Amino acid sequence: MQYWLVKSEPEAFSWDQQVANGVEPWTGVRNHTAKLNLRAMRRGDRAFFYHSNTGKEIVGIVEVVREAYPDPTAETGDWVAVDMKAVAPIPRPVTLAEIKADPALDGIALIRLSRLSVCPIGAEHWRHICALGLAAG
Repeated sequence: MQYWLVKSEPEAFSWDQQVANGVEPWTGVRNHTAKLNLRAMRRGDRAFFYHSNTGKEIVGIVEVVREAYPDPTAETGDWVAVDMKAVAPIPRPVTLAEIKADPALDGIALIRLSRLSVCPIGAEHWRHICALGLAAG
């Protein structure tokens, strides 16, 4: 299993909408590196659902239930989408500020490639962030 982080502006598509919809196509990615990451996703992979711009925090976990296929929202190009289903909320959202301040998360793609909307997360970083999300604030 691989781990990922996917970003969405909550005003455009929020965690609550993901939960309400159950399975949702992850569409609208128009960055070539992010597209390659979508193509690398496999059924059963897990991703953190990150609210960007407003909130700037990891709020939930989603699972890939359908691998890359042509993005139905793309008018041109070879853009792809994957289908994601909500797995669970993060009990205590993990903020970008926390992630930046934590030496155990040094080098994480969320910080190194801050504008990338779909990025890989190493297994150690995944476990660490999950533990932070369970910790009492």
